[in-house]
Amino acid sequence: MIFRPTPIAGAFVIAPERHSDLRGYFARTWCEQEFAAHGVRERVVQANVSHNLRRHTVRGMHLQVPPALEGKLVRCTSGAIYDVVVDLRPQSPTFLQSYGTELTPQNGEGLYVPPLCAHGFLTLADETDVSYLMTGAYDPACAVGFRWNDPAFAIRWPETQEVTIAGRDASYADFDAPAWSKRLADAYARSTAEQTGEPS
Repeated sequence: MIFRPTPIAGAFVIAPERHSDLRGYFARTWCEQEFAAHGVRERVVQANVSHNLRRHTVRGMHLQVPPALEGKLVRCTSGAIYDVVVDLRPQSPTFLQSYGTELTPQNGEGLYVPPLCAHGFLTLADETDVSYLMTGAYDPACAVGFRWNDPAFAIRWPETQEVTIAGRDASYADFDAPAWSKRLADAYARSTAEQTGEPS
């Protein structure tokens, strides 16, 4: 696998090293050792897929807070997407920065989204399928969302007018950095209390 760093700390575009012959090609899409060599030591615990009927469908921006942190490796297996990561780690040098890239079956690339970074995408074709390898299980109590077109993130989407989006994703309030930092601090405190058995 070929790891290409993005402007977001710890996020990578990952291209397959294709070994081709007259039958087609073979390529590795996940290797614990290779990911660990690039600082990603979480293990895959869940695999998900989304099917998107229409071009210009938006999903995101989603992540999970402690104690259910999750990283994800996202690939497009049919159609095409513009895939985006937003750094929401307050201590990160790239806090609030965003990065987007086009993923297709043809380029075979994936985007690795680190824990505490929000993820979302815009489909660029009808009948688009997206696969996710997750390093944490879904926990609705820890699931968090932010609006896809929040000006705080300055995401350069290819389309912003005629989109298909769930009501929940469209109605998130504007990002509030102090409120987000407090929510994270509270989540970490609860997580620590659960691990030690002490009240938070």
